[in-house]
Amino acid sequence: MANTANEAAHGAAAAAESAGMPQLDFSTYPNQVFWLVVTIVVIYLILSRIALPRIGSVLAERQGTITNDIAAAEELKLKAQEAEGAYNQALADARVEAQKIIAEAKAEIQADLDAATAEADAQIAAKSAESQKRIDEIRAGALESVTEVAKDTAKEIVAALGQSADARTVTAAVNARLKG
Repeated sequence: MANTANEAAHGAAAAAESAGMPQLDFSTYPNQVFWLVVTIVVIYLILSRIALPRIGSVLAERQGTITNDIAAAEELKLKAQEAEGAYNQALADARVEAQKIIAEAKAEIQADLDAATAEADAQIAAKSAESQKRIDEIRAGALESVTEVAKDTAKEIVAALGQSADARTVTAAVNARLKG
């Protein structure tokens, strides 16, 4: 009996080896088709009930985030353009104000310069008048000195010639000669 059981097991193994691959055994096709359908249905249910809704929600969330980010970027872009416009306006206003300040400073400097020039002209005129007065005094003093020297010289010349002349005659002669 042990022999028969060994032979039967050996015969079944030999039959299995001779049949080839079990997937190609036509006697197991209905069983294989059944499990294929069960597996496909299970995979379909898992994908349709669990995986795809999660993937869909993640995609929807990402799309919402992207849409919100794009809207926020547009809003920030508009704010940036408004800020740039405000900056440009402030810059233009600052330039106008700077030009105004420069013009006022130039006018103030010109007024100070004109005042300083007028003061310098007045000082120059005063010094010129004083100098002219001194020159006139020097001329008058020089004329008196020349007159005195001429009188003394005339007296000495007349005395050297051996004649005598009084002071009135010499003074009248010198005065007449100086007048032309």
